[in-house]
Amino acid sequence: MTFSLAAKVLVLLLFVGSILYVHLRGKARLPVLRQFVNHSALFAPYNALMYLFSGVPSKPYLDRSKFPELDVLRDNWETIRDEAMHLFDEGYIRAAEKNNDAGFGSFFKKGWKRFYLKWYDKPLPSAETLCPKTVALVSAIPNVKGAMFALLPGGSHLNPHRDPFAGSLRYHLGLSTPNSDDCRIFVDGQVYAWRDGEDVMFDETYVHWVKNETEQTRVILFCDVERPLSNRLMTRINRAISAWLGRATAPQNLDDERVGGINQAYAWSKHFSDKFSGVVKQWKRRNPKAYRIMRPVLAVVVLTLLGYWLFG
Repeated sequence: MTFSLAAKVLVLLLFVGSILYVHLRGKARLPVLRQFVNHSALFAPYNALMYLFSGVPSKPYLDRSKFPELDVLRDNWETIRDEAMHLFDEGYIRAAEKNNDAGFGSFFKKGWKRFYLKWYDKPLPSAETLCPKTVALVSAIPNVKGAMFALLPGGSHLNPHRDPFAGSLRYHLGLSTPNSDDCRIFVDGQVYAWRDGEDVMFDETYVHWVKNETEQTRVILFCDVERPLSNRLMTRINRAISAWLGRATAPQNLDDERVGGINQAYAWSKHFSDKFSGVVKQWKRRNPKAYRIMRPVLAVVVLTLLGYWLFG
């Protein structure tokens, strides 16, 4: 085996091993095939490093008291709620109107909506204008990298999923909730029900899902908090990667705000995939037998190309 081939095999094994490690971490899992094609698989090697050097325990829910800097958000929850409900009443908490929000594109189909406050580098101009008190509170906490108001209507749900990037943790603060056990999130199968003025920290790279089985809309403050790491070099690397991803996924509340390259590419791909998927569905209905034959054929083609890359 040549050095070049050995290096390719090693890279492949590390990549596959990382995906399997992420997949087997925790009790709740996505189907194996879905995990390998899920967007979280792309970050699996990086996430494995984050887990290795994590300064917090590897478990679904984390001790919120270990993040005392977030107390100011909980202590001012009513001020934050008032600004959030004003935005809600005015219709500013909404889905991405141009399909340019890659991180949450699938959520919008379930009625989930958001209004961004800050996204990694700085607050959004619309947020500074429309909810200045909340922006000031969030911006005063350096390890809060992203923040938004997130809404989920009654009678809706979010399917099981895992977030792709382990460089951050997730913080939720209840603002206007049903205050019911029927409005809850499951993280690795463990349940938490939102309550007004109460907060929770969890690791969003565990499989999690949401159910709002009430008739009331749930509104929360939703933040990405930098994951504490035990190694200074890894901390610097994580901050650099986070900053790059933040710029690439920059979102917008209003049309005149900047959109990152990844979100622009997502909007473009969504436009063409919607057209293509319609054609595929029509062809599938008209040619069900041919469709069943083509699926394994395509799988063989992909494996052949992979084998050519490794051994060609």
